[in-house]
Amino acid sequence: MTQNIETHFESEIAVIGGGLVGSATAYGLARRGARVLVLDEGDIAYRASRGNFALVWVQSKGLGMPEYAAWTKASAEQWSTLAKSLRDETDIDVAHHQPGGFVLCLSEAEMEARINAMRRLHNQPKMVQYPYEILDHNETKRRLPAIGSDVVGSVFCPLDGHVNSLRLFRALHTAMARLKVDYRPNSPVESIRPDHDGFLINGPWGQARVQKLVLAAGLDNARLAPMVGLHAPVRPSKGQVIVTEKAAPFLHHPMVTVRQTDEGGVMIGDSQEDLDFDTVVTPPVISLMAQRAVRMFPLLAGLNVVRTWSALRVMSPDGFPIYDQSQSCPGAFVVTCHSGVTLAANHTLTLAHHILEGVLPASLEAFSSRRFHVSSAA
Repeated sequence: MTQNIETHFESEIAVIGGGLVGSATAYGLARRGARVLVLDEGDIAYRASRGNFALVWVQSKGLGMPEYAAWTKASAEQWSTLAKSLRDETDIDVAHHQPGGFVLCLSEAEMEARINAMRRLHNQPKMVQYPYEILDHNETKRRLPAIGSDVVGSVFCPLDGHVNSLRLFRALHTAMARLKVDYRPNSPVESIRPDHDGFLINGPWGQARVQKLVLAAGLDNARLAPMVGLHAPVRPSKGQVIVTEKAAPFLHHPMVTVRQTDEGGVMIGDSQEDLDFDTVVTPPVISLMAQRAVRMFPLLAGLNVVRTWSALRVMSPDGFPIYDQSQSCPGAFVVTCHSGVTLAANHTLTLAHHILEGVLPASLEAFSSRRFHVSSAA
């Protein structure tokens, strides 16, 4: 005699991780009517959600994976829709602006390397095409009057922009609350196991049973993914940031390493270090970043530094995102990337839909972690 056991699920879907990637995905799921549980380790987690550079950046993305260039461009094009949705839902303006962005070069060698990189990027098969301009010093000076004489030239792309990332983070969490997302801070996950057509999630806070789950736990995805038959070989990459006092507006376009925020402060970020989980701010790196920024914009020499910090990027072996679904544990997905701001629109407006449908489309197959297991041809 077969006994029918009714399983009680606390939520339709759990998102593990409440940073930018997790909250953008959870918001997208909730706005489609899903009952969502978010388990967030909290502020002790290694994450860049409150320490990123806040760019919505297209140029230079995708060398080695043209699918990433297309995915990035699509997200940048959807960003105004995300900003409006959040403003309508929360009355929070995330200060999204898309005036186009510059990469400034301080030597002929830098300029040549940048031009060659852009040409290699756009010469890739299946590469999505978008406009960019190579500018000499005089044309760059015309568009950016505050640059210094050390700037040799620049590359400009009209698709680039930036936001206020702290407001974005607050808006996403406010929107989740208004859509009745069950957000649980200080809830680290110790284990996950398949259970009765769903998953049983355990932590020091107790346990939760859900039908589907999304791993969006940043660096902790490396530990959690194997529990549900997934692979997320991510590692930390340290970045350091300088913030100056507020100044009169002088920089109306974001740079890849310097930008003036909507509130007037100037952010400088020009470092990448592989130092495991070290997050100590180091004067030699900060000094070099400041020197390069002053060469770009001499007026920065007169501004006081009010804050410095470091944060850890979430990097895969090839630097590209990982989007995958488990074959052995259907209903489990992993979402991880180091461009949480740029890709937030895609995560909310596109990826969440596919997760609710229960299958990732063929267009995202390039982002599967299976790419790390392809054997070299003999």
